[in-house]
Amino acid sequence: MLMKMIPPGVRKYITMSKRLRQHELKLTLWYMPTLYISASVLLAILTLILDLKTPLPDFVTVALQSKASVTRLLVTTLIGGILTLTAYTLNSILVVLTTFSGQFSPRMLMNFVSDRRTQHVLGIFNFAFVYVVLVFIFITGQNEEQYFAVPLTTVLLALTAGITFIYFINHSTTWMQVHNITYNMKTISKKILDYSVTEELEPYRTDDALFHEQQVRELGTAHKILAPESGYVQIVDHKQMIEQARQDDIVLKLEARIGSYLLEQNPILSYWGETKDIDESKYLSFIEIGQKQREIQDLEHGLNKLSEIAIKAVGNNDPKTVSNSIHQLAELLLHISKLLTYPPYLVDNQKQLRFIVQEESFEFYLYKGYAYIRHYAEGNIQLITEIIRALNLLANSVDTRYHQTLWDFACNTVYGFQSLHIYELDKQYLLDELKALAQTTNNEQTYEDLKSRILSEYDQEANLNRKK
Repeated sequence: MLMKMIPPGVRKYITMSKRLRQHELKLTLWYMPTLYISASVLLAILTLILDLKTPLPDFVTVALQSKASVTRLLVTTLIGGILTLTAYTLNSILVVLTTFSGQFSPRMLMNFVSDRRTQHVLGIFNFAFVYVVLVFIFITGQNEEQYFAVPLTTVLLALTAGITFIYFINHSTTWMQVHNITYNMKTISKKILDYSVTEELEPYRTDDALFHEQQVRELGTAHKILAPESGYVQIVDHKQMIEQARQDDIVLKLEARIGSYLLEQNPILSYWGETKDIDESKYLSFIEIGQKQREIQDLEHGLNKLSEIAIKAVGNNDPKTVSNSIHQLAELLLHISKLLTYPPYLVDNQKQLRFIVQEESFEFYLYKGYAYIRHYAEGNIQLITEIIRALNLLANSVDTRYHQTLWDFACNTVYGFQSLHIYELDKQYLLDELKALAQTTNNEQTYEDLKSRILSEYDQEANLNRKK
């Protein structure tokens, strides 16, 4: 009953898991300003006490003392100035958000809003405005007192607000540059991946993957746990899941990849063991299902955001932005390839197999990163050449077991563009990049066959053009 009385916007944070709540609060625009406003209330109380309840103004030089009338005039004047700067700042934020949404992707909005510098700027302006309003209210009825802390603090806050405004303009213009946008997105994604895949699961990794693989084959028929609602798999609490499985003496398997969409009653977990005392609702409580994808544990989400920027840039005829996104995607894929070396088996503190996560493939993430770009770049052979070049860079850095995957993806990409008219130089640059990739992945013979096919198609197209 009490929960129904709470506004829905607040209620959702209460029902979230702790980790998801922390993540969501960081993405909101009001969280940091709320902390600053709370601090401004405390500072206002402190300075008023120092001026009205202590003899502090009597112990400072006359030059720093201020009469009540002068203090009121100062505070009244600065209220308007600080409010004006705050309005300009909010207007700048709206301009940035509108630009991001139209030119890049709506997903970009959260990146700018959640940026710590953006939130601190808003916090400082709210801090200054709330402070001057509060002290104005309390000094209005004072006529004879001398002030020191209030006028000094007010002037310092006004100077801070002015400097912060200049900083914010510089921050906005710098942040909006494409190379900074894609670099920041890639960096954030890498940090999230490092924590979610490496640090979080490291205590439960096993060195005996072959033994556990054989153990899984001998488990027999599994019991299914079905999803209680439709939505995206957002977060899995591996620690609680493994501990509960240890207590129930069962082996669990996650049937859905984190970030995938499930319908109600779709299988989400499987388990092996005695079923009579198993409380399936406990295991479901360790999985967060919601109506949108979240980047907390989802390896694919970071790729999607960079891919969307590239696709938008293709539509806006901005090849440099596409190229930059392709390069950042290559670095993120390189990072993901290093995380895919871990086996999917997680053990408890007694080294007993307890949880099997979804095994990920490099081919899947390669497809998610570049497939949409090559589709929307149809007819733009320069961008296709840039993708082939990025694949070659990847091939020089990733493990050799991924070489054939990269080469096959490159071949599929080129096959889809053979029917297009290609200029002589475009053809030459494309073949050069393909040859470099073939040499890196040891596919020289396949390259020669592909080259012959491309040249044959090109010659046929040229002959048709001459006849016309």
